[in-house]
Amino acid sequence: MLETLIEALTFRAGYNAALVAVGTTLLGIAAGSTGTFIFLRRRALISDAVAHATLPGVGLAFIALVALGGDGRNLPALVAGSAVSAWVGLLVVQWITRQTRLAEDAAIGAVLSVFFGLGIVLLTVIQNMSSGRQAGLEDFLLGAPAGMLLQDAIFVAVAGLVVLALVIALRRPMTLVAFDPAFATSVGISVHRTDLVMMALAMAITVVGLKLVGLILIVALLIIPPAAARFWSDKARNVVWIAGVVGGVSGFLGAGLSASAPAIPTGPIIVLVCFCLFAMSMAFAPRRGVIAALARQRQFRQRVRRRQGLLALAREEEILDPATLALLRREGLIRTDGVATDAGRAQAARARRDERRWEVARATHQDEAAVDRHDLLRPIEEVLTRDEIAEIDARLGPPEEAAT
Repeated sequence: MLETLIEALTFRAGYNAALVAVGTTLLGIAAGSTGTFIFLRRRALISDAVAHATLPGVGLAFIALVALGGDGRNLPALVAGSAVSAWVGLLVVQWITRQTRLAEDAAIGAVLSVFFGLGIVLLTVIQNMSSGRQAGLEDFLLGAPAGMLLQDAIFVAVAGLVVLALVIALRRPMTLVAFDPAFATSVGISVHRTDLVMMALAMAITVVGLKLVGLILIVALLIIPPAAARFWSDKARNVVWIAGVVGGVSGFLGAGLSASAPAIPTGPIIVLVCFCLFAMSMAFAPRRGVIAALARQRQFRQRVRRRQGLLALAREEEILDPATLALLRREGLIRTDGVATDAGRAQAARARRDERRWEVARATHQDEAAVDRHDLLRPIEEVLTRDEIAEIDARLGPPEEAAT
């Protein structure tokens, strides 16, 4: 299987497998970049409603094509029908939210369930029709990229590049609306129109991805990549590009895995790969990852133990905590019998004096904000100025001698 996977990833697994790999990669890049602004705007659920609202359009477009004597599985016509249906669903959500007292999540739930239910009914009707080549139409639910043709790949590539270009061109107003709608309004940006643009871009990605991933799973490509990218950066611009990379890699690896094991559907595999990248980001991101957070917590506990241990040495108190004793021994501040070394006595005296400095600072210092920022672990020189420290030392008098 590994050899087959390598062949698929190097475009040597056949013409169709190469088309699928290219199409899913481009779709993943466009979906990840577009979904960033929906994610930052906290509109993940509304993208789900838009995705499910495409299904009635597919069914109605098929029925209309058959009634006109055409091929019911004409992809451009089905895509156009799904786009119209998704746009109507989006407008209905916006209208309910603006014209009634219902919260947005209630409006999303209503539209999602009603449109999806209507779509299932239409698919059932279509399956009972005597003409139209309806076999395989249900693939729009979970995607079926195996039958992708060259014109389908070109369509995905062109549509994805257009959406990506629009995201780049409109990133500033969408970023402002995502982070601070009030400020965006004050500089002349229409929040309502920008929200509609965001949703229109999400709708475009949903429509493009129907054939590849399906309407149920396309939401994952819109939301999971930016959620993974958020662990790696605090800047919206970086999150956009990282999300695009995560989405593209998910599409490429998912297509390769599916090609190496033909019995495995492509869409679900792409989503699972995307989740694996999300899990890796959540675990290993250097600043916001779980491992980094655990490391910071461990360092913080060690700093607390170290300070408590030094203060205990300065007060000639017995240290009972085994972890604190082990830490001080490891740093050479106490001997194995618990007696402080020269370095330990010097640092203990420094810790005791800093504690007394902060007692004076809290009682007399005018800059309350600076005092409140102190966590009792950082050196006082990192918070107060030299002149302020000198004034405090003048009140305290000469340093105490280190305990012997």
